[in-house]
Amino acid sequence: MCLAIPGKIKSITSTDGMIRTAKVVFGNIIKEAFLDMVPNAKEGDYVLVHAGVAINVVNELEAKRTFSYLKRYGGLEDLIPEKAG
Repeated sequence: MCLAIPGKIKSITSTDGMIRTAKVVFGNIIKEAFLDMVPNAKEGDYVLVHAGVAINVVNELEAKRTFSYLKRYGGLEDLIPEKAG
């Protein structure tokens, strides 16, 4: 099952003024996400991220509530890098 995970935009980078990416914080994990689908997103906003793309801006309460459910019941495994073995 694929889920969109809520996270908070920590910083935004623009490449050639066209491609915008963000460092998004998920608990204590930071990942990069493309902002193509949310052109008005800004630092401090909460976004839903699916497959490395922010797909929607959400309010803080909704984001925190959803993240806590995913943390409690599972669903955050895709954020954790696989261990080399």
